[in-house]
Amino acid sequence: MRVAILAHEQFPDRAKTALGVLRYSSYDVRAVLDREQAGNRVHDFVPDVQDAPIVENMAEAPDVDALIIGIAPIGGGFDPSWRSDVTTALRNGCDIVSGLHYFLSEDDQFSDLASEYGCELRDVRQPPEDLTVAEGIAGDFDVHTILTVGTDCSVGKMTSTMEIAEALDSNGHDVGVIPTGQTGIMIEGWGISVDRVISDFTNGAVERMIKQKADEHDVLVVEGQGTIVHPAYSAVTCGILHGAMPDSLVLCHDADRETIHGYDQFSLPELETYVDLYESLAEQVNSADVVAGMLNTHGMESDDQARQAVDAYSDTIGVPATDPVRFSAEEIVEALIH
Repeated sequence: MRVAILAHEQFPDRAKTALGVLRYSSYDVRAVLDREQAGNRVHDFVPDVQDAPIVENMAEAPDVDALIIGIAPIGGGFDPSWRSDVTTALRNGCDIVSGLHYFLSEDDQFSDLASEYGCELRDVRQPPEDLTVAEGIAGDFDVHTILTVGTDCSVGKMTSTMEIAEALDSNGHDVGVIPTGQTGIMIEGWGISVDRVISDFTNGAVERMIKQKADEHDVLVVEGQGTIVHPAYSAVTCGILHGAMPDSLVLCHDADRETIHGYDQFSLPELETYVDLYESLAEQVNSADVVAGMLNTHGMESDDQARQAVDAYSDTIGVPATDPVRFSAEEIVEALIH
């Protein structure tokens, strides 16, 4: 399917949904919409993903089948400045794929236009209506479950999840991905965005996905969300951890991060603290160790500098580590299945 991705004023550093789609999805990306970067190309900023022109608005985009909202601001709101791009896309017969908490299908103007032009409004954060509490059975299935956990939000858990799955697949494992956020759902084509689920049902939503895929694969890689110390998002992190009942944990960290994303008054704890926190929380439902680390070194110019940072990270948390994008998740495959 041919798509355009909306990423106004955010591409590339603050457009993780756009980057995830460009890097991992099967979509044919024909354009990225960003008013500030118009006239450039994706490869001018990110050379290791699909390339596409960056245009100012939907009217300047080539013909596509769908428009993807490729950014998700804190709170998941809809910026009024995007409305003209969405309405233009609908009038051109394009479906809209959105990962916002603001549901486009509940917007009267968008709904009317979608009906008039035969388009689909797909709100991927819309959870199923029949969710319930967990039974506490995710650990009973004959499948090895790996969960990516983080020192903060937006450190690379989704990217690490995809890279781990690809590396394990290349090493002969039958791997399934459990998407728990909007980007993972867009890439995989299914899943439940757990940050939209009623809090009592979060664990159950993750358990339901584990149950759905456990018989189809030997290994499941669960996409983590947030961080256990986040003043806003800790609940969803714990819900995924207890709902998935993982066998192994992979700790993801951004090498340049010193304070909580969006909450700079909170400093990140020592890295060793995260290992203790995640392992002690997991132990209460299903014992799981941090077996590997993923370090996001995107802010470092040289590979030598990044390699030194990865080695230091590995030494600090006491397990093998890598940067899965700059280097390879293959480096930590042996640590994942034991």
